[in-house]
Amino acid sequence: MKLNIDELTIFGGKPVFEYALHVGRPNIGNRQKFTERVADILDRKWLTNGGKYVQEFERQLEHLMGVKHCIAICNATVALEIAIRALGMKGEVIVPSFTFIATAHALQWQEITPVFCDIDPETHNLDPRQVERMITPRTTGIIGVHVWGRACDTDALGEIAHRRNLRLLFDAAHAFACTSKGQMIGGFGDAEVFSFHGTKFFNTLEGGAVVTNDDSLANKIRLMKNFGFTNYDQTGYVGINGKMNEVSAAMGLTNLESLDEFIGVNRHNYQFYQTLLAGLDGVSLIAFSDVEKFNYQYVVLEIDAQITGVTRDDLVAILHAENILARRYFFPGCHQMEPYRSYFPHSGLLLPQTERLTQRVLCLPTGTAVGEMEIRQICGLIRLTLENSEEIKRRFTR
Repeated sequence: MKLNIDELTIFGGKPVFEYALHVGRPNIGNRQKFTERVADILDRKWLTNGGKYVQEFERQLEHLMGVKHCIAICNATVALEIAIRALGMKGEVIVPSFTFIATAHALQWQEITPVFCDIDPETHNLDPRQVERMITPRTTGIIGVHVWGRACDTDALGEIAHRRNLRLLFDAAHAFACTSKGQMIGGFGDAEVFSFHGTKFFNTLEGGAVVTNDDSLANKIRLMKNFGFTNYDQTGYVGINGKMNEVSAAMGLTNLESLDEFIGVNRHNYQFYQTLLAGLDGVSLIAFSDVEKFNYQYVVLEIDAQITGVTRDDLVAILHAENILARRYFFPGCHQMEPYRSYFPHSGLLLPQTERLTQRVLCLPTGTAVGEMEIRQICGLIRLTLENSEEIKRRFTR
């Protein structure tokens, strides 16, 4: 289907898609197996508190990631909060601003100051050189984020943490089933935290996990996610209710059985986007290394408005009008959200790469709900917009 500019919805046409195409629409595995597991849960009448399915889910993730300990948690934000507390972080912790707000909130919620650090413009991850410059006597830790599933520079951050006696935690919400230097992400730093939210390519309906090779830390986290109970009527730590329930674990086990299928669809979609968007000046699709494993759950464009003639936000407005709900990640940056914007009003001066990237990044729909027909139409709309950039700008501003 080929459109002309006058057929765009914003200029009086009808939306290309009747129903919205979302970034992060849930993948769902074998429904029959899932409902069989749920029926078994109901028959057993064991709904939570570390039942059969949670234990099996943790064992399978330990095997998949090659780690000693996986502790399933109700969601990744609580998992971050528990890991931060178990690691003894306090004072100041260095984090990127180019991340989902939960990374910063998990610190601020515990009255720990997130110190926003700039990123490498190529990798979109924490720049170790900038991390070194942000360390103060109050710094107790570093939280790196494996953005888009591409690993942080774990060696450089690990060296800094070791030399400066800091704790090192990784937010691996994007990086399930990805590798770094041939090693499955999950075993880096003191611990890593995963998200299995419904918007992730692999989900447990709602959920997360902390993984680590540290026996003592794992034991502490297991206690803390269950109110700190050391036995049925005694506590050893201040804890919280962070337990994953059995139905979520059943969904996780079901989706693990379709993991290769989900990744295969994502990889195919990514490569199809890559083919159809090739040669567009001012539009670059983030690259993935051929020597590592990735989940390809994000199709990420950088839009250079000086070349394309239209801004990223102009393109978003056009796609949204056609029911293509592309997303601006991670706009406008944590440092530009409250309460951090009020706490640190000038922090943007130290984050030039972050500020630049938040104005350029655009994520497109993918996953099992998106096929080649949809991708052709999405890419066709992008091409149409860029080829008519002068006319679109004129109509937007008149």
